[in-house]
Amino acid sequence: MIAAELREQVERWIADEVDPGSAEELSDLLSRDAADELADRFSHPLTFGTAGLRGPLRAGPNGMNRAVVRRAAAGIAAWLPPGGRVVIGYDGRHGSYDFAHDSAGVFAAAGFEALLLPRLLPTPLLAFAVRRLGASLGVMVTASHNPPQDNGYKVYLGDGAQIIAPVDAEIESSIAAVGPTRAIPLAGTYTTLDDAIVEDYVGAVSSLIGPGPRELRIVHTAMHGVGAAVARQVLAEAGFADVIEVAQQAEPDPDFPTVAFPNPEEPGALDLAFALAAERDADLIIANDPDADRCAAAVAADGRWRMLRGDEVGDLLADSLLRKGVNGTYATTIVSSTMLSAMAARHGMPFAETLTGFKWISRAAPDLVFGYEEALGYAVAPDLVKDKDGISAALLLAELAASLKAGGSSLSQRLEELAAEYGRHATDQLSFRVEDLSIISGAMARLRADPPTSLLAAAVTVSDRLPEADVITLSFAGGRVVVRPSGTEPKLKAYLEVVLDGSADEARRRLAQLRAETSAALGLG
Repeated sequence: MIAAELREQVERWIADEVDPGSAEELSDLLSRDAADELADRFSHPLTFGTAGLRGPLRAGPNGMNRAVVRRAAAGIAAWLPPGGRVVIGYDGRHGSYDFAHDSAGVFAAAGFEALLLPRLLPTPLLAFAVRRLGASLGVMVTASHNPPQDNGYKVYLGDGAQIIAPVDAEIESSIAAVGPTRAIPLAGTYTTLDDAIVEDYVGAVSSLIGPGPRELRIVHTAMHGVGAAVARQVLAEAGFADVIEVAQQAEPDPDFPTVAFPNPEEPGALDLAFALAAERDADLIIANDPDADRCAAAVAADGRWRMLRGDEVGDLLADSLLRKGVNGTYATTIVSSTMLSAMAARHGMPFAETLTGFKWISRAAPDLVFGYEEALGYAVAPDLVKDKDGISAALLLAELAASLKAGGSSLSQRLEELAAEYGRHATDQLSFRVEDLSIISGAMARLRADPPTSLLAAAVTVSDRLPEADVITLSFAGGRVVVRPSGTEPKLKAYLEVVLDGSADEARRRLAQLRAETSAALGLG
């Protein structure tokens, strides 16, 4: 039975609804007496998390829908100083087109010069456009690599970086102060940009590399996202002509039909790419996630294709930049491999370690020249894109692979050389997806109350130096484990690292043992 107070709340929302489909959806739930479902949708407004909003596509305040998006745009417009430019981009997910056009109308009606990107485009292009066009703010409608039932609203400040505290709380308060949704003005006077901004991005990124070998056969997958055309254009302008697209995943499809989750890290996500690469005798697989801000890579080894870990790609890119003499700060996060700090020190470069997320990496230092996180995010040219960019990262990785191939080497061989120079830094990750978020909080509480005293037969030192970020680090001789809840998905994550002078086989053995011991410590095996 739906409580009278909840029923009244739902009916008020329906009366103020701007989308007939959402009004019908809520009316249907009322007619079916779906008390639990409505209680969840109206328990609280969708909150600002990592750089903005993200949540399931559904009617009501605790979901992504046109009413919530218009209210978000109105709240941001009220928070911003008057005038100025706002750039809006969008991906190919369900609802993205409407959310972007509604936002442009709200900003235009509020007196801003609202500029809409010309079509479905990658998130890094929006981050690039904010600075290139001198905007006060940028909005990207995307849920990145989340499941198909989600969408999101990522907000960038005028410096091209994602928002951080206290801006997120200020915007959230401004949204809460917005009056009735139907009263929010909507104007059709916004400008849809032409492809000149795309050409600017392509030209800037393709110019990141100089002359050199280009003999490389690449298999690329856009993972049903928006990155295929721009990635191919960048690679082609830089001289990489032999790029083969995974046809089944090349066009935007919000249902992501060939993958369980549209994330290159997920098991099975690259199976089609593996099969095509084997068939066409490719040298390298490059995969972008649906909004192309992440980049995954896979290489052939012993007749089998294997995906490189995010830390391995990060180390390869950093090594390439360091050997080119790119001077400045090199940064990564508290959950990534510790090899980058050793590499930077060897080359006499500053190193910075940040909290997880590119909103922190992009602000690691004024002279940042490279930043990465193990979750396949890389900023190889922060002066162009002050965020992770899977397309520019793909280009620099292709350049490195082609150069190594021309010299009779490979990415795999270079990784072995780095292991010999800096010690083998082997990493892995445990990821526990849950329906009930209390499982995550319970596991973190148990770990704080009763941490393991040893891992891999070595004494453990527990660091809870970042309780505000809900991060626990378990350090021991020869490795560490960092445990934290995901900031974007209902997951508990444990990041494992072992450092040794031994073989890859020995590293795999130690990681397998560390996985088992960590699972037992978390009680989520």
